[in-house]
Amino acid sequence: MLDWLININKDFPDFWKVYLSKFEKKTTRFVVLSTETTGLDYKKDVILAISAFAIVDNTIYIGDSFELVLLQYIYNHDNGLSNEFIIESKQPKSLEPQAIQAFVDYLGNATLVGHRVNFDVEMINVALEKMQCGRLKNEALDIEVMYRKWKELTDSKNFSIEELASLFKIPTTDRISASEDAYTIALLFLKMKSRLGLK
Repeated sequence: MLDWLININKDFPDFWKVYLSKFEKKTTRFVVLSTETTGLDYKKDVILAISAFAIVDNTIYIGDSFELVLLQYIYNHDNGLSNEFIIESKQPKSLEPQAIQAFVDYLGNATLVGHRVNFDVEMINVALEKMQCGRLKNEALDIEVMYRKWKELTDSKNFSIEELASLFKIPTTDRISASEDAYTIALLFLKMKSRLGLK
């Protein structure tokens, strides 16, 4: 209970102090998160885009969503990848610090939901560390883990978003984007939440 009080007095940026203060109260809001990154290495790779939808009372709120392309990749990183996605995208664009701050403001104390969500969280934590902030405090649920729990699977088989969507007859498109993944994850989460009897 005192953790956030101790942390809030550290020399953190103001937006981070506001974020920490939100954990005084419980919430029933879920935020479904999907990121696009340049790879799977926390130290070398960067976030290209963040997309998220809010779920409250088993309803996906399209109007309560978050979507940003991070321009910091263009200016600060040179790992031989094409900038075409960033330049041509019509999504709102922002430098990494501003984008991460905006996402934290949007996230608040919601429970995070994702597919292999620990990776997304760690990528955001690495960015937060560069901003002299702490790590995300939000609880997190993973739809792949939820599916394995529901089916009582004990093997090591992994399930992609597309495989899970197919199992639940949720249509997907050939075009892969953070926003489409986030929406599919949201639909899968509601299916899994119901089957596991979660409130």
